[in-house]
Amino acid sequence: MSGYISFGFILFAAGIVVGGTDTAFSNYLEQQLASLGGLREQLERTGNPTLAFMIFIFLNNAIKSILILYIGSLFGIVPIFFLVFNGMIIGFLLQRVAEANGTEGLLATLIGLLPHGIIEIPAIVIASAYGMKFGALVWKLLLSALSPRRSSGEAGRAIEFFVIRSVPVVVLLVVALLIAAVIESTVSLWLVSNY
Repeated sequence: MSGYISFGFILFAAGIVVGGTDTAFSNYLEQQLASLGGLREQLERTGNPTLAFMIFIFLNNAIKSILILYIGSLFGIVPIFFLVFNGMIIGFLLQRVAEANGTEGLLATLIGLLPHGIIEIPAIVIASAYGMKFGALVWKLLLSALSPRRSSGEAGRAIEFFVIRSVPVVVLLVVALLIAAVIESTVSLWLVSNY
């Protein structure tokens, strides 16, 4: 999996660069950030905003990560777009903050992102890497089914083994994303508000 995970980090980093430098996507990314801002306001109006943030962040990240891992079976395309898009959101956010508030604002944003990001970003990259691997296995199965000289049995067994192995990975991802959600809704918010 190391090659897929490395490629995942490269895609995510490329997304950050594109989001921070390419203005072609700025209107779309601005809409995404605005919708997140609206959602944040709704969560802040709940009886217990910290718990509401924690539950929302955890469910959002866990559901998306599990879906990305298994939707990768559609030839591995969706996980690639998912990684690039998430990188673009971060790159765009950092660029906007730096533009509006300079180095000081950028530093505050990074301080807010790092505590949970060091867990959440690798978890998302790993889920996407498994999705890309799943897609590659489906490609192999398809090619072996189309080739009269190849047996699709080996590719089928590889997919079966992959699906069985993905279960403990999903459990680890869910635990990691729960920890990240707790950190994001408590430590990260406290750091940003007290910076």
